[in-house]
Amino acid sequence: MVTILGRAKINLTLDILGLREDGFHEIATVMQSLALADTLTLTRQEEGITLRVDLPGLEADERNLAHRAAALVRKECGVRGGVHIDITKRIPVAAGLAGGSADAAAALRGMNKLYALGLSDAELCVLGAQIGSDIPFSLMGGTVLATGRGEIMRRLADFPATHVVLATPPVAVSTPWAYRSYDANPPAEHPNNAAFLDALARGDRTRCAGLICNVLEPVTEAAHPVIGDYRARMHAHGALCAMMSGSGPTVFGLFAEEQTAAAAAAAFRQETDAAVHLTRTAGRYEERDRGN
Repeated sequence: MVTILGRAKINLTLDILGLREDGFHEIATVMQSLALADTLTLTRQEEGITLRVDLPGLEADERNLAHRAAALVRKECGVRGGVHIDITKRIPVAAGLAGGSADAAAALRGMNKLYALGLSDAELCVLGAQIGSDIPFSLMGGTVLATGRGEIMRRLADFPATHVVLATPPVAVSTPWAYRSYDANPPAEHPNNAAFLDALARGDRTRCAGLICNVLEPVTEAAHPVIGDYRARMHAHGALCAMMSGSGPTVFGLFAEEQTAAAAAAAFRQETDAAVHLTRTAGRYEERDRGN
C-alpha cells in the first residue's frame, strides 16, 4: 500500500499567447502549489482498476483522471497486476485549482512506487502530459513557469512562504467556454511575466503581489460578477493581492500573516456562501508528500 498527496495549485500569472495548430492555446503561466491536498491510497489487487472517492457525485470510473493515470501506467509499463485507489477529496472540484490533475499526478507517482517501476520525474511528466496539461506541474510542484499548453516547465525559485485564503463561489465555469470567450473578446491587460520572474528571483513578495495577472479573470468576471466581489473582499480583509485562479471560479488572496488570513477566512465563511479554505504555499514535490 502506498499513500500519496496530490496538491492544489493557483496561477500567480496566466497569459494566453495565441491559438496553436493543434487547437490548444499557447500559454505562459506561473503556477504555485499549495499545502491543500487530496490523499490517494493505492493498494495492489490481482487485476483491474477500482476506485473509491469520498465525495458523492464524483466519477469513480474511467472518467476520473486518477483512473486514467493508473490505466496509462499499466498499459505503457506492462504492469500485470491491478490497483485499488482510495481518494480523500479536500480540493474543491471544478474550481480552477487542478484537483483532478493533482489526483492524476498522485496516481502516477503511486503506481510508480507500488510496482517499483523506477520511472524518473521526466518520464512521469511525459505520461502525465498525455492525460492533461496541468498534470506535469502537479507532479513537480513548487513554483514553475509553464509554457506550451502547460506541459513545458521551467523550475523557479520557491515563492516566499505565504498564507493563502481560497474562496470558491457556487457557480460553474467551463474551461473551454472561458477560452472561447477570451478568443472572442481578449482583454487589453496582460501579465508582465518577465518582471514577475525578476521579482521572484529577488524574493520580493510585495513586488510579485503587485504583478499578478490572469487574462481569463475579466472574461469569467463578466459572466460572474461575484469574482470581483470576492476579490474586493480579500483586499478589504488585508490581502497583499487577490485574483481568480485559472479559468475560475475560485478567488485566492495572499496574506503575509496567518492571523490576518484566518480572520479573512472566517469573514468569508460568515458573509458569503463560498466554500472557503485556509492554506499556504508549498514547495516542490518531496518524499514527505508520501503518507507512507
